[in-house]
Amino acid sequence: MISNKIQYNPDVLDALANLSSDEVFTPPRIANEMLDLLPSEIWSDSSIKILDPACKSWVFLREAAKRFIKWLENEFPDLQERIDHIMTKQLFWIGITNLTALLSRRSLYCSKNAKFDPNDDLWKYSICTQFKTRDWNIWFWKVEHKRENWNCIYCWASQENYQRDWELEEHAYKFIHSIDWKISDLFSINNDMKFDVIIGNPPYQLNTTWDSQWRVAAVQAKPIYNNFVEQAKKLNPKFLIMIIPSRWFAWWIWLQEFRNTMLNDDHILKLVDYPKSRNCFPGVDIAWWVCYFLRNRDKSWLCEIVSKIWEKESSSLRKLNEFDIFIRDNTWIDIIHRLNKIIKKNMRDIVYPLNPFWIPSATRWEKEPFNNSVWIVSSWWFWYVDKKIIAKNEELLNKYKVIVGKVNPDRWGVNNASDWKMNVITKTKIVEPWSVFTESYLLLWVFNTENEAINCANFYKTKIVRYLISLTLSSMNITRENFQFVPQVNFSCPISENDLINEWNLSENEIEAVESIIKPMD
Repeated sequence: MISNKIQYNPDVLDALANLSSDEVFTPPRIANEMLDLLPSEIWSDSSIKILDPACKSWVFLREAAKRFIKWLENEFPDLQERIDHIMTKQLFWIGITNLTALLSRRSLYCSKNAKFDPNDDLWKYSICTQFKTRDWNIWFWKVEHKRENWNCIYCWASQENYQRDWELEEHAYKFIHSIDWKISDLFSINNDMKFDVIIGNPPYQLNTTWDSQWRVAAVQAKPIYNNFVEQAKKLNPKFLIMIIPSRWFAWWIWLQEFRNTMLNDDHILKLVDYPKSRNCFPGVDIAWWVCYFLRNRDKSWLCEIVSKIWEKESSSLRKLNEFDIFIRDNTWIDIIHRLNKIIKKNMRDIVYPLNPFWIPSATRWEKEPFNNSVWIVSSWWFWYVDKKIIAKNEELLNKYKVIVGKVNPDRWGVNNASDWKMNVITKTKIVEPWSVFTESYLLLWVFNTENEAINCANFYKTKIVRYLISLTLSSMNITRENFQFVPQVNFSCPISENDLINEWNLSENEIEAVESIIKPMD
């Protein structure tokens, strides 16, 4: 068996990978890790065709070219003949912008003009002698967004943010801006040709505006990497490898269908997860982290889950669709199974939906009490409002209410703390009877006695409970769905961290996993 491990030296692409979080460039180290997922015999097969449908820094196919050049030597002893074959028959790119296409041609072909022309001074720098067009296999097409109601029907890009002069880049990507997509639409080749491998790092998101279906106010960032993955699947490659943000793991407004598709795809044989994006892309913050996966069209089996945190690496072999979200933690997957067997009810069943009192955010507040007024807890201050504004759940008014802020406090999933520890939720608050709160808070539960409320608040302060919540996070907002792995308990008595450790029979490794990630809470 031929080894597909190829050594490389740090180069300009390492620096380029640190430039921007808008278009995240892949470091050569990560590109080679992804290429290592492929069977090693691929590199000695001259019939293999590889496509990068979202070329930014040419790194994937440059590294693939190195491997082909090395392992095809027996078939093509002449180096020039070998390079001509690889560059014309095996490697294909689609630039996401005109600039990245030009950079890719210049870097891979050593000339931005690839066409064979002995009279052209630029062509003499080209490494290939058989190019018949200026672009050859590195293509960029200028296309426009197709809009209905101010948003693109393909990628949902807003007219406000992406309506520009023709000379400027609109970020309308040819690969995903089509319904009846064919290979011949992109390349001047026979449409019967199939790509064996599709690999890439697609654009992650575009700004959008109001969406009447989801009632999302402007401006939201809508993911588009899922469109690239689904479009690549339509080409039916034997191997599909892409590096994408990990927000699809759990609840996220735009990715429900994509998550279900990915979780139920038993052809995904390996998933490598970076729970800290800077471990993968140095200097770049990606909310809720990043992952890459291998999909094998011809094989189906359990998925090998690899999690990389700092220098630590863990792995497990399991189904992706064990739950309706993906649990990234290999250490705690067993305790989740145990808890599901022991405890039949979870806190998701009793946590209230957002804004349980239906109090408008523009409510007029008073600094002093008045007739028929109630106390209201807002983000920063405590005020008084008219009791009449309570539009729902008025029966909760005389209860003790345990609440937390609805926004995740850990920089919306971007955590650059030196110890990588998280709070997960804001500090718990107890709202006394005859008091309400704004939509800035999430109601965990209500009680008749203050002691029960205190016990509940302390329960959510424990590291173990917050760790269970963290397994489900994928957005800045915390909702009742994030409590699906937190068991219901009896709050008539105090519950400490040690109580949970003993009751749930946690191992040292499971406790260490919690301690390594969750901050203590006062």
